[in-house]
Amino acid sequence: MFDFAPAPGASKPDLYRDLLAAADAVTADEPDAVANMANVAALLGEFLPDCNWTGFYRMVEGELVLGPFVGRPACIRIPLGVGVCGAAAKSGETQLVEDVHAFPGHIACDAASRSELVVPIKRDGEVIGVIDLDSPDLARFDAEDRDGIEALARLLSDRV
Repeated sequence: MFDFAPAPGASKPDLYRDLLAAADAVTADEPDAVANMANVAALLGEFLPDCNWTGFYRMVEGELVLGPFVGRPACIRIPLGVGVCGAAAKSGETQLVEDVHAFPGHIACDAASRSELVVPIKRDGEVIGVIDLDSPDLARFDAEDRDGIEALARLLSDRV
């Protein structure tokens, strides 16, 4: 059994250091990608305050398909270039969106979401999925969040 939790009052760098260590511990010896995504989605939900959705979309035959997550039911398929997730997958670039309602083509899977951070997961230069974080707070995510989740995506690139 795993029992990981963020340290109370931890700074963002410490929180992401601990999150990365926990994600490494639960995925290091597990070859199943879905199991790894499920555990990491749960860790994200546990470690990151003020998020109403944390999880994954996987690249399947040229579109994003819902993977393991924590939160309300979500859009199942997202075409490349559509919404924040589709933009991240198509461009291969992280999308840090302070106000999703101002993002052209935003897909409102949960009307409560107001900001979003989507980080592509790449293997051999190709996007194989994305990590998606939503928050009911405007401008919830910043450069420290981006850097922390990009480090997580690099760790997971050969484990999901």
